[in-house]
Amino acid sequence: MTQLRPRTISRNASGSMAALLMLLSFASVTSCTNSAAPAPKAPPPPDVQVVTVVQKDVPIYGDWVATLDGYVNAQIQPQVSGYLIKQNYKEGSLVHKDDVLFEIDPRPFQAVLDQAKGQVAQARGQLAQATAQLGLAEINVKRDTPLAAAHAIAQSQLDNDIQSKAAAEASVEADKASIVAAQAAVETAQLNLGFTKVRSLVEGIAGVANTQIGNLVNASTVLTTVSQVNPIKVYFPISEQEYLEFAQRKTGSMEDLLRNTRTLPLQLTLSNGNEYPRAGHIIFADREVNPQTGTIRIASAFPNPGNVLRPGQFGRVRAMIALHKGALLVPQRCVTELQGSYHVALVSKDNKATIKNVTPGNRVGSMWIIDQGLNPGDTVISEGVQKVRDGMTVNPKPDNPESEKQENLSSGQ
Repeated sequence: MTQLRPRTISRNASGSMAALLMLLSFASVTSCTNSAAPAPKAPPPPDVQVVTVVQKDVPIYGDWVATLDGYVNAQIQPQVSGYLIKQNYKEGSLVHKDDVLFEIDPRPFQAVLDQAKGQVAQARGQLAQATAQLGLAEINVKRDTPLAAAHAIAQSQLDNDIQSKAAAEASVEADKASIVAAQAAVETAQLNLGFTKVRSLVEGIAGVANTQIGNLVNASTVLTTVSQVNPIKVYFPISEQEYLEFAQRKTGSMEDLLRNTRTLPLQLTLSNGNEYPRAGHIIFADREVNPQTGTIRIASAFPNPGNVLRPGQFGRVRAMIALHKGALLVPQRCVTELQGSYHVALVSKDNKATIKNVTPGNRVGSMWIIDQGLNPGDTVISEGVQKVRDGMTVNPKPDNPESEKQENLSSGQ
């Protein structure tokens, strides 16, 4: 036992020495490797697309939903009662003023007219008879006046002659009044007979007939409606703020505004997206602002040759309401919104990015007018804003101007 213990100690010491030598060798190799590795490079500046702030005069347009209506919508109603016997127009066709649209049975009205004419003749006969009696009374007065003065006849006889003359004069006047009344009855009967032909009071498109032949109609019956559609009215609501701003910008007074409305051409876009080829103008503004919607109704007129436009159609009215002189424009994608505030990223001459607050104005197509915060010629980041922090160095590249041009063309600006 005493002879084997020294060998065991010798082997353990030899293994420990070998492990220690291996650790020192590995540390030496690691130290040499670390000292030889190069330092990591800084990431390159991010690529961003930039545009230049443009300054120019920009027209500002308003756009509103529009409803079309007839310039005049005349309800056709009879003025006498009777049975409808004829319809003389084709529904949906163009009719002219005084065209006969319907006819009512005229026979009862013709009978009334004949009776009124007979009463006129009778009144004239009575007038002739009263005139003859007046002539006889005048003769008796002339004859008996000198006789009564000479006491050849009694004074009472002359008094009777004078009284008879006065009665005859009164009868003549009464018969004249009867003739006037009878003639008035004739005129009324003639009017009623004429009213049996129901005419159009305007030129326009006649609608569907609301009654059928054989129906009994009266003054409250609406037979049809005729709409004058050339020109045609176009109604559109604008906000109270737009109205006041427009009125103050143009003239400052309501009267001048309405007097100068023809200087503001209107464009009409139909429901199919096509632009109507003829311009319109404002006729009047309604008398009040709708308290529920906060808008005021504007009436305009558009030429409508051929009667293409019809009442009840919808569209959009567009008009230039202002000219913003020297406006600063940037693409809308340059502007970011955060909690109600608007920002853009500027790039300086040394390619440093700066985040700046701006005050945007009206949008014009794909562009945005900036009222405050920018200067003409500033360089603004249009793509890559999300990669930029304030003070960061960036690699600016010009944005494609052709794409912007196409966007503006497609927006109609």
